[in-house]
Amino acid sequence: MANVTKRKFDVVIVGAGGSGMRASLQLSRAGLNVAVLTKVFPTRSHTVAAQGGIGASLGNMSEDNWHYHFYDTVKGSDWLGDQDAIEFMCREAPKVVYDLEHMGMPFDRNPDGTIYQRPFGGHTANYGEKPVQRACAAADRTGHAMLHTLYQQNVAARTSFFVEWMAQDLILDADGDCVGVTAIEMETGDVHILEAKTTLMATGGAGRIYAASTNAFINTGDGLGMAARAGIPLEDMEFWQFHPTGVAGAGVLLTEGCRGEGAILLNSNGERFMERYAPTLKDLAPRDFVSRCMDQEIKEGRGCGPNKDYVMLKLDHLGADTIHKRLPSVYEIGVNFANVDITKEPIPVVPTIHYQMGGIPTNINGQVVIQRNGNDNDVLNGLYAVGECSCVSVHGANRLGTNSLLDLLVFGRAAGNHIVESLKNAPKEHKKLPADAADKTLARIARLNDSTTGEYAQTVANDIRSAMQQHAGVFRTQASMDEGVKKIAELRERVKNITLKDKSQTFNTARIEALEVENLIEAAQATIVSAAARKECRGAHTVSDYEKPVDDPKTPMGRDDANWMKHTLWYSEDHQKGGRLDYKAVKLKPLTAESVPPKVRTF
Repeated sequence: MANVTKRKFDVVIVGAGGSGMRASLQLSRAGLNVAVLTKVFPTRSHTVAAQGGIGASLGNMSEDNWHYHFYDTVKGSDWLGDQDAIEFMCREAPKVVYDLEHMGMPFDRNPDGTIYQRPFGGHTANYGEKPVQRACAAADRTGHAMLHTLYQQNVAARTSFFVEWMAQDLILDADGDCVGVTAIEMETGDVHILEAKTTLMATGGAGRIYAASTNAFINTGDGLGMAARAGIPLEDMEFWQFHPTGVAGAGVLLTEGCRGEGAILLNSNGERFMERYAPTLKDLAPRDFVSRCMDQEIKEGRGCGPNKDYVMLKLDHLGADTIHKRLPSVYEIGVNFANVDITKEPIPVVPTIHYQMGGIPTNINGQVVIQRNGNDNDVLNGLYAVGECSCVSVHGANRLGTNSLLDLLVFGRAAGNHIVESLKNAPKEHKKLPADAADKTLARIARLNDSTTGEYAQTVANDIRSAMQQHAGVFRTQASMDEGVKKIAELRERVKNITLKDKSQTFNTARIEALEVENLIEAAQATIVSAAARKECRGAHTVSDYEKPVDDPKTPMGRDDANWMKHTLWYSEDHQKGGRLDYKAVKLKPLTAESVPPKVRTF
């Protein structure tokens, strides 16, 4: 086992989803030697599950411009998003969509041949006046079309994919620079060192820290675990988006595109309740807002079903033709997961964990930034992060629908371009590897291999998920979060005691799952500790202790801008005590636009 193979590349990318493959495309086209590591075949990365669209102010269906998109995103973030990054993303949006179109992505079309766009929650024209059609869609399989398009282009550009490899640890040298990663090849069980002048993390989210999740089983927060173990902080991990329309009992996602096409939410009285909460945007208010309203309807006894624990999403009035043309996957999901024909009857839905707003702190070039030398945003040389595992903070406390696929494209491309430029002047030789480059990884694997007693990985993982579901859900209380902090700390001790019954090397999925639990616990602890410390309501973080009367027009719902308009930074060190927390300021100054000052979020 101690015989570790070494390989050298210009760039190693960990993850082959939308952001990883958008970055690798820029790099491969520039002639760099790129290795893309992925736990699953690239087209099975979780981007494939994205349904609704890519937000861009093309203005194909009605008047739109990037200033409106910028305003909506700042407001959607509940003023926790960094306004420089938000401006950059919204200005780049049309360009990255047209890039994809030129690569051959099969967008839906209008009769005049332009890209079809649908309305989405929180996206408006003229600074909140009315909903706007901004989501560029390929039916309700936009992520699927995007991922396949990017994969084909990467194959043409001769990108090297290392399929069914799992990255384990970042390798930092004595200067604190990143010089590569360690990884396991699943087929053989061998550990490898992949040296790189630049390493890019594109590992996706950690949605599997929750019991009810729209996320695939692969979304175990591996990049977050690797960063935390290397002493890099995780930013804003208390903010998790609950998607309003997960299929009740199954958790499978029904795209917001349903409501974009005109679907409506109903309570047990058959009432379209969103009209009460959001008179202007109604069912197309942002996700955190709609999820809270659904939860309130259920809490107040207007839920549907025998246990009154879900609401209904009604689509049949759209007509079977529109449903089969614009929402074919949703129709299939209805049949397969709810035994419902959505062309004839409503489907039961409930808010389900969907997306992490937080992650590894980065700047708009995708460079990882840390607190060092009195600077909150000091660049960590050789390391980048893009996509859901990163936190450039365009989403703040709540992401608008369609901004995730946009985030992948904009920052994947930006990081790719920045790496190409930075490597032009880099030394030809790689930096020297530290002597103990693989020791941490080998020790973790040896502990599992040498174990004779202990717990099964999935037992511990399931206990993490149920604790997070119970103590860090849509609605939170201070007492419940404090209890969750204790529970996760106890579970952290149990993670050390995981055993492996099957010690074989070849395709040992039990070993991979055990190693994934070590990443899950970092993401879970970062989330619960950061959440318990934030004494306010903001975006997806709603704590009943801090809610204020909604009928006071001057007061946001318990949002405390004076004390809490700041980013959380959680460090894994001293994790017996729950880790260490620090904070940094939100960037309120855009690149060129006027800053959007904080105000009450009404829709």
